[in-house]
Formats: sequence, C-alpha cells, structure tokens
Amino acid sequence: MDLGLHNKVALVTGASRGLGYATALVLSQEGARVAINSRNAEALQKAVASIQEQTGHTVLAIPGDITAPETAQTLVQEVISTYGQLDIVIANAGGPPPGSFASLDDDKWYAAIELSLMSQVRLIRAALPYLEKSTTPAVLTVTSYAVKQPIPNLILSNSIRAATVGLTKSLALELGHKGIRFNSILPGWTETERVIELMRNRAEMNGTTIEEEIQKQARESPLGRMGKPEEFARVAAFLVSPAASYVTGVMLQVDGGMYKGLL
Repeated sequence: MDLGLHNKVALVTGASRGLGYATALVLSQEGARVAINSRNAEALQKAVASIQEQTGHTVLAIPGDITAPETAQTLVQEVISTYGQLDIVIANAGGPPPGSFASLDDDKWYAAIELSLMSQVRLIRAALPYLEKSTTPAVLTVTSYAVKQPIPNLILSNSIRAATVGLTKSLALELGHKGIRFNSILPGWTETERVIELMRNRAEMNGTTIEEEIQKQARESPLGRMGKPEEFARVAAFLVSPAASYVTGVMLQVDGGMYKGLL
C-alpha cells in the first residue's frame, strides 16, 4: 500500500532513540521529509546519520528541550524555514520517572506535567497555523496503554498521560471541521531504552535481574513478548498518512494485547 507520504513534511519530537526514532525512520522510508528533535544534540546527530544512511533522504535535526516553553515555536519555525510547510506532527517525549504516590513531591508532578502534557500542548499550538494550510494535516500524540490500565509504580505516567488523551480527543472534535486529524497511540511494553531503564528500576526493587523482569512483563502479552519499536512505528506512519484520512479521535493500543479490558 502506498501511504501517500511522499514529500509530506513531518516533525517528530523525542526522536533520537526509541519510538520517536523508529517512527522518523519509517516516515523517511515512506518518502516524507522529516525533522527530528531531541534535547541531546549528540544523540540527535547520530540518529540523523543513521536515518540518512538507511533511506538516502535528508533529515533535519533540531536540538532543544521540549519542556522549555519557547522550544515548540523554535521547532516549528525551523521546519517552515527549511521545508516551507508542515503536514504532520508527532508529539512524543520520554515518560516521567517511576515512583509511588508517597515518594513524589510537587516538583516531580509539575516536571511530569511539563514533559507529558504541556510539551504537547505547546507543540500543537505552534504548529496549528501551518497545519491549517496543509491538505493532509495530522497530529499523533504518543501516550501509553497505562491510561486504560494503570501500571504499578508509574503513577505520574498513569495520571498525566490520561490528560493528553483527553486533549487529543477534544482537539479531534474541535478541529475536525478544518480537516485536521488527531489520534493517539497507546503503546504497551516495547523494547526501548526507557523500558530497559524501568526494568532496571523494578529489578532493584525486587532483587531480581533486568532479564527476569523483562520476561515477567512479556508474559502479560498474549503474544508472549514485548513489542519492537518498528512495530509501533508502522502503525504511527499509517495513522498520520493520507491512507488513514477518515481516522480521527482514535486512541489505539499497540500493546500486543496487554490491555485486558473490552473498551
């Protein structure tokens, strides 16, 4: 299937590694002109080099901390200055740290809100004037299946990502008349650097090894394994593509069946 992404311009945040990197790679493979962002400039350049080597397409690197209020506007303006248009926004950021309710003070809550909600609010706000000019505008927020099935010791993610899902659904309803589609992917446990960090935290708490914790978590999926970043990325590329032109307001689990509910 031709997804219709050739020459579409996509901005992907949190893209130096993990789900963001994998998504940027698939978009570039599909012919999109891609800009990627990360606060780690060195890691970002390595990601750009890797994508360009695999696809032969130029990728724009825009370093910056997405939690800083001014960064969203900077990212969008860099994209417009380079490519002259913006068709796709994938609002992705690393998740907040683990912890129980009693262990988290106000500063940690506010930092998590900036990372997992306000960074997406600001990015969408900055991109909106240019998305309105696109013939195929699409926004994808990256959240977690934790918004449907809370994950132990991840109360920040469980709580704040639910707000992002509310934002995404609300924008799909509010801006649908302008042709802008808003969807969210709720990934389950996927083999990324962040997940390895979380497994390390669990291993320290439980007196086990990282490998044991990975195996334990994988058993919660009917498929018996964690996902791979490229499996997430293929779904993401479809959702933001013209091939999914009648899909909006969807909160889609890409979790290998880990979510056990009906709705």
